[in-house]
Amino acid sequence: MPSEKKISSASDCISFMQAGCELKKVRPNSRIYNRFFTLDPDLQALRWEPSKKDLDKAKLDISAIKEIRPGKNTETFRNNGLADQISEDCALSIIHGENYESLDLVANSADVANIWVSGLRYLVSRSKQPLDLMESSHNTPRFVWLKTVFDAADVDGNGIMLEDTSVELIKQLNPTLKESKIRLKFKEIQRSKEKLTTRVTKEEFCEAFSELCTRPEVYFLLVQISKNKEYLDANDLMLFLEAEQGVTHITEEMCLDIIRRYELSQEGRLKGFLAIDGFTQYLLSPECDIFDPEHKKVVQDMTQPLSHYYINASHNTYLIEDQLRGPADINGYVRALKMSCRSIELDVCDGPDNEPIICNRNNMTSPLAFRSVIEVINKLAFISSEYPLILCLGNHCSVQQQKVMVQHMKRIFGNKLYTEAPSPSETYLPSPEKLKMKIIVKGKKLPPDEDILEGEVTDEDEEAEISRRMSEDYSSAPRLIWLCRELSDLVSLCKSVRYKDFETSMKSQNYWEICSFSEAEANRVANEYPEDFVNYNKKLLSRVYPSAMRIDSSNLNPQDFWNCGCQIVAMNYQTPGPMMDLHTGWFLQNGGCGYVLRPSVMRDEVSYFSANTKGILPGVSPQVLHVKIISGQNFPKPKGACAKGDVIDPYVCIEIHGIPADCTEQRTKTVQQNSDNPIFDESFEFQINLPELAMIRFVVLDDDYIGDEFIGQYTIPLECLQPGYRHIPLRSFVGDIMEHVTLFVHIAITNRSGGGKAQKRSLSVRIGKKAREYTMLRNTGLKTIDDIFKLAVHPLREATDMRENMQNSIVSIKELCGLPPIASLKQCILTLSSRLINSDNTPSVILCMKDTFPYLEPLGTMPDVQKKVLAAYDLMIQESRFLIETADTIHDKIVQCQKAGMELHEELHNLGAKEGLKGRKLSKAIESFAWNITVLKGQGDLLKNAKNEAIENMKQIQLACLSCGLSKTGSGNMDPKSKRSLEAIQEKDTGDENGRL
Repeated sequence: MPSEKKISSASDCISFMQAGCELKKVRPNSRIYNRFFTLDPDLQALRWEPSKKDLDKAKLDISAIKEIRPGKNTETFRNNGLADQISEDCALSIIHGENYESLDLVANSADVANIWVSGLRYLVSRSKQPLDLMESSHNTPRFVWLKTVFDAADVDGNGIMLEDTSVELIKQLNPTLKESKIRLKFKEIQRSKEKLTTRVTKEEFCEAFSELCTRPEVYFLLVQISKNKEYLDANDLMLFLEAEQGVTHITEEMCLDIIRRYELSQEGRLKGFLAIDGFTQYLLSPECDIFDPEHKKVVQDMTQPLSHYYINASHNTYLIEDQLRGPADINGYVRALKMSCRSIELDVCDGPDNEPIICNRNNMTSPLAFRSVIEVINKLAFISSEYPLILCLGNHCSVQQQKVMVQHMKRIFGNKLYTEAPSPSETYLPSPEKLKMKIIVKGKKLPPDEDILEGEVTDEDEEAEISRRMSEDYSSAPRLIWLCRELSDLVSLCKSVRYKDFETSMKSQNYWEICSFSEAEANRVANEYPEDFVNYNKKLLSRVYPSAMRIDSSNLNPQDFWNCGCQIVAMNYQTPGPMMDLHTGWFLQNGGCGYVLRPSVMRDEVSYFSANTKGILPGVSPQVLHVKIISGQNFPKPKGACAKGDVIDPYVCIEIHGIPADCTEQRTKTVQQNSDNPIFDESFEFQINLPELAMIRFVVLDDDYIGDEFIGQYTIPLECLQPGYRHIPLRSFVGDIMEHVTLFVHIAITNRSGGGKAQKRSLSVRIGKKAREYTMLRNTGLKTIDDIFKLAVHPLREATDMRENMQNSIVSIKELCGLPPIASLKQCILTLSSRLINSDNTPSVILCMKDTFPYLEPLGTMPDVQKKVLAAYDLMIQESRFLIETADTIHDKIVQCQKAGMELHEELHNLGAKEGLKGRKLSKAIESFAWNITVLKGQGDLLKNAKNEAIENMKQIQLACLSCGLSKTGSGNMDPKSKRSLEAIQEKDTGDENGRL
């Protein structure tokens, strides 16, 4: 059967529109009508039927069209009661006439909407000479390049070549294409021309390549950002990188360098333009990877105490199979250390010839010599990370062989071994930075005050603990084992102790002591005492190991315990699957060094955090993650689906992992029988309450599977996502990157109320004053304390109002520009400028710097539509200016209340006693105090970030106005006054971070 023809050029769009199709016409009164739309043969007007109007009136002249807006971005869509049922990706609006009226349409699929948007934009921009361009579609840069490729391979110079040669040539240009698919395409072309020969002409070669290698979704994107050309110049690329991809400090020379590296035609490289094939190559390159390259190196503060980090940890590292029958294997250590694992486990038993061994005590058939394992660890300990490695010793040796263990470790590890006694004057563990290149032994320790060479200690063995718990006499004392002084002295910072309860731990546990929790016990504690677990982990280390019932070496969900601040969550590295995907994905961040800094709300000595919180966290700005799943490339058949043919029906699941309030999952529709380039074109939105703990997992599955549905996945921390159009390299079930298998997506991450991260795009959602959520302070019941906190109530409301007012003004300007909420302010100015340029190419407004702020002054009279947009622009500048000029004062008031509260922190128990508070009431007062401090610190930080964002916005607006030709000197050049203003805006962004902004 002939394959469906892809859209690969403007003329394909025009042909489709001339043939016509059904579109839904949306009216302001919430009515929706089905109409058949066509483009006139002479390309001068758009018509629809049936209509009550005369045939001559049921049309729209192309010359009257002002702009084409994709998505639901007009008043009609925003106010339509049925708008929620309309897909954003299927909607489009045609803005026409002097009053900017809208014709609002909905296509049956995102693909059809894209064809109409691209085709109409092309016609509007080319309205003076469309016919000439249509006829010369074979002279586009792409066809010129393909002809040169053909000529170079056509040795005889006859203008024809063998089909085998043509197939080989196309495979060289696009290695991902299957040979059978290329041959089928040539047969289709030859059959359509009723040819008998299998030799391929130059035109047939170009046609086959265009149809096989054009990804329609990339073509539509290219047309959109090139202002309806079929190639990008350096200026187009620069705007795309700045406004869409979130790249800062981009220059024209950098864009020309990208063109030179990715454009396939020599002409394009010389003239500085990027055609569809070069643009596709660029989007697939590592430069457009979804993972932020900043996080490929250590970017977090590594000078905090060890207890403030999540630590990459392995369980029973010596196993590569299940827990019962699995033999010990040295490759378990090699794999873990190469994956930057920083906590590994060694179960050591007595071996023959007085040499200790490491083995699975359920299967003693293949023991490993302790000495050999230590040599491998010494060789690979710091191959992937220079930060400290923790050795969790399970000691089951006699005293005699314990001494041999000590000799081996001292001889092989040498000065890497950290044995320095902890200082009693300190209250926290040393930092990973201080412990660089050090090996820390975790184990039992003899009492320091007793002058004995060996003694009995409680057995910390996991199996012994489980059998004790399962016995009828649970309260029986744990088993005792003998320990020699030499081995005891190797343990310094990680002395193993038993957990009794949090009250005992907080009173008597030393900072250098660590508790191990079974999965069941950690789950119980996390559910019953989530706040206490977080507070415990601020100073002390906790290790969680999988349940003994997991004899198949399956994995626990590490996120459940990371949410409580547990640092060492031990994973069975040998077992792939969703849980191991989360673990591997999480530790990709911070340069993959095996240590990830916890969110500050889980580290600060006085702060409130509970993983079970269902709503917004105090002092943390929720973010909105916008994901558009556009298409997939080269999906393989599921590995285990052996009885199935090669055809698959793929769909994509997007999972959000994090605190319980953030965990959710959504899926795309299924694309029938397409593994090469399935188009999904679906948008999703997720609210994330604690972004620093959130991960996103993209999973591709087969809807028509036999035995196995898994195609590929990719897991990434939210903090590492890059905004814009990105290709995701999918991983196989065992975690390997699959060559050429990708998912094409668009990402935007922003604050719920609009403040995007620095260099990331800004999403705005308008929140009116009545519906505004103010983070409230809690009453502690301690009068002295409450009087201090009362002083912060008004500044906190002011800070929220200023932030929300600024964001609402940004939303208004975006709506009036007809842009979606995820658009950047730079895109707003670009859209605005096209409306504010007169027919003779002179601007109807001029950029005017007043007190370093970029105002727009009208030149002469303006239509009402433009006046409305300018009024919204002025309001945005005013709200931003008010925030920039007032933020410091409000911030100072909030910080002063925070400091005054903290000065009384040590006095809380005494103040409670005076007020007669004890027991549960006193605990509640202390919890409310921590909540209030968290709110003050968080709201102060949000205000500081809002000011920085407003300053950045003013800079971006001024630069955009200058590049759009709205300055007095015209486009490109910056007059001295504007330059001074830009410098002044930059100077606002200085000062002491801790005090004034």
